[in-house]
Amino acid sequence: MLQPDPPLPEPDPNSRKIVSWNLLRRTGAAVDCLVELIERERPDLLLMQEATREIGALPERVGGVYAWAQLPGRIHGLAMWSPVPWGKPPEIVPLPPGVLIDRVCQVLDWDGFGVGNVHLSHGQVLNRRQLRRIESHLPARAAVLGDYNIVGPALLPGFRDVGPRRPTHAMVDVLPLRLDRCLVRGLVCHERAVLPRGLSDHHPITVRLAPAPEGPCAPGRLRGMAEAVARLRRAGARGAGARRDRPGSGGSRTSPK
Repeated sequence: MLQPDPPLPEPDPNSRKIVSWNLLRRTGAAVDCLVELIERERPDLLLMQEATREIGALPERVGGVYAWAQLPGRIHGLAMWSPVPWGKPPEIVPLPPGVLIDRVCQVLDWDGFGVGNVHLSHGQVLNRRQLRRIESHLPARAAVLGDYNIVGPALLPGFRDVGPRRPTHAMVDVLPLRLDRCLVRGLVCHERAVLPRGLSDHHPITVRLAPAPEGPCAPGRLRGMAEAVARLRRAGARGAGARRDRPGSGGSRTSPK
């Protein structure tokens, strides 16, 4: 069962709006649909999955900058668009391959945090391995958005799922699934929504993100804290055992049989 969206913090004037949409290659959303989406939503960053070469005409219609990462051997891939130039183009990160499709991720260093654009494999072990590969290319503050193809929790340590909880895709128009997600680390989500589906088989999602006031959660920090707690517990258990075995202590001691 899908959980309701948790309450959001107060709006932050420094937040940035991101829209992510799986376009459905060739037969789905085309440039005209994207122009209408941009004019209506005014995103600071638009992420696209299953974008074909034809989507490269988008800047001619709305300006801005555009980057396309074609999947190896496929007619489609990942794409990013922004109304203002980036400091440097997105990095293309190869992911652990599936049986039929080799996958990549786009990683953008953007406005003080990293953004990963993903279209993960359908295998429920493989797509979580792919997420861990992506995490190793992200800074302390980061967001990963796109088509996860994941059922259930993403299980990415240190990240929180802050995207909308409504279904974003209907498998054969029957089974509603929440495949399009947003996971963040060191960021706060101030707005989230599932947008009208249009001509694709996926709904776009939108989030508005800003740096967390308490600062980023450094990579490995949670793992290090857990290891420290485990060491303290082991030391406490050894100390308790020594006190029980000490002659004259108040602890009980089992007599040998």
